[in-house]
Amino acid sequence: MQKRHVCKVEETISNGKPIVGVSGNGYLIDGEYPVQASGVHNIEAISEVAGAVALILPSLPHVNTIPDILGVCDGFVFTGARPNVHPEEYGEMPTSAHGMFDRARDKLALPLIRAAVEAGKPVLGICRGFQEMNVAFGGTLYPEIRDLPGRMNHRMPPDGTLGEKFAHRHEVTLDEEGVFARIFGSSTVTTNSLHGQGIKQPGARIVVEGRAPDGTEEAIRVRDAPGFALAVQWHPEWHASKDPVSRLLYEAFGAALRNAKAIFPGVDQ
Repeated sequence: MQKRHVCKVEETISNGKPIVGVSGNGYLIDGEYPVQASGVHNIEAISEVAGAVALILPSLPHVNTIPDILGVCDGFVFTGARPNVHPEEYGEMPTSAHGMFDRARDKLALPLIRAAVEAGKPVLGICRGFQEMNVAFGGTLYPEIRDLPGRMNHRMPPDGTLGEKFAHRHEVTLDEEGVFARIFGSSTVTTNSLHGQGIKQPGARIVVEGRAPDGTEEAIRVRDAPGFALAVQWHPEWHASKDPVSRLLYEAFGAALRNAKAIFPGVDQ
């Protein structure tokens, strides 16, 4: 049995598709049975647009070591999630505005982001993953940006169909000379919006390249990263193969996966 299993893994690796680790999130089935899962749209976007094999990574730091994970995966997608990064990770005390937490994901995702970036593995952060990337490099977060003067409500609409909740809601203005503008071929894109938290202070190596009309940070990259290290505050995984902006982002991620050792165009050298 073991020999056939090993052969099957080798066959998968030999088919030429890169393997992408997708951050898992902890859930309780029937309120008591713990599972690790990731949204289907995240998996489909990686498979259908980036052209890679999606592998859900349990957010359980006591199960897998970071060197083991880096040895298996060619790149990573850190997805959105309901729990927020615990404010202790950026030197603040939790309040009721911070919502729920997933400390196991915090303990795995933050060091894994840093390790993957330094190893030159392509990294794409989405929503919580965007916030994780900022915190991983020393940044801080606002617990509820809709409470800030002049900010809009970026949270998921409470009513409507799933399609209505993930519908486009605002534009994002991009740095005309930045990586994202090169990927999208435009300095303005239209996106959905389903987040409550936002960047307070960018991390030391975080470069903000895109903002919503109210100034909220929406697109970032890691300065001096040896490869693709980008994150967006919106959810590009939603029907990624059909949305022109999402498709271009995942295609760029896929291209980086297949040429991971190359410096991604626009990244500081």
